[in-house]
Amino acid sequence: MTADRQFPRYALEAELVINTRGAGAARRGRTSNLSRGGLCALIDEPVDAGRSVDIEIALVFDQGNTSESLTLPARVVWCTALGSRYQIGVAFHGLLAGQREYLELFLRFLAEGAQRQRPDAPVADDDPFA
Repeated sequence: MTADRQFPRYALEAELVINTRGAGAARRGRTSNLSRGGLCALIDEPVDAGRSVDIEIALVFDQGNTSESLTLPARVVWCTALGSRYQIGVAFHGLLAGQREYLELFLRFLAEGAQRQRPDAPVADDDPFA
């Protein structure tokens, strides 16, 4: 059975840095999905559930180029061992207006890309890439 999600999730491999507030070194990893409410990622070291963190994400483009990073406050919801790595789920909280706007920009970019990849998706007449 699948859980109903409050926000749509987008498959996304983005660079990720988790800065734990007041404890330890930053952890690096890659996201596996992103939504308006949070994200899931693979990281090398565990982070305790319930911890407040700052998440830095950057879109990865062709040839190793990345977008400007986006830093968002979050809370670790769960962290599970997965082989030699850890899968982590975080929920965003306390976003400032500018952070929400930039996150929406990320999500629009992902939604438009997903729409273009679906063969049955309607294509706008003025879309130069169709």
